Amino acid sequence: MSAEEEAMIASAPKKRTFRKFSFRGTDLDQLLDMTNDELVLMFRARIRRKFKRGLQDKYTRLVKKLRHAKKQVEGGEKPEAVRTHLRNMVIVPEMIGSVVGVYNGKVFNTVEIKPEMIGSYLGEYSITYRPVSHGRGGTAGGKFVPLS
Repeated sequence: MSAEEEAMIASAPKKRTFRKFSFRGTDLDQLLDMTNDELVLMFRARIRRKFKRGLQDKYTRLVKKLRHAKKQVEGGEKPEAVRTHLRNMVIVPEMIGSVVGVYNGKVFNTVEIKPEMIGSYLGEYSITYRPVSHGRGGTAGGKFVPLS
């Protein structure tokens, strides 16, 4: 190669490399291939205990609905949101890419499930209260209004 070619290669914009996701040292592809028993061993103690005691039918029904919603979608579109009250549902790799409407006591907040959410609960992404903003609005410094 000549010096000009090397200079052109060096000045060319570098391609962005995306960080490959891994959950506790295991790649996403391997997570999707794992059985539930193998996957549970990677979760923290509270979730391991929940799975060990057995999942109720309502949790498996939600996963089936999410699977069905994914099948209905063509190409790279987002699936239709599946509404649920199950805030204590643990996010598993099978749910990635799904859209869930999580109830917060008033409305269903739409949550798109991403790989970083594995092992957490759906309720963590749908806040149940309106955060307080101290010192704003109201009477702006407590204006005193006389009674006369």
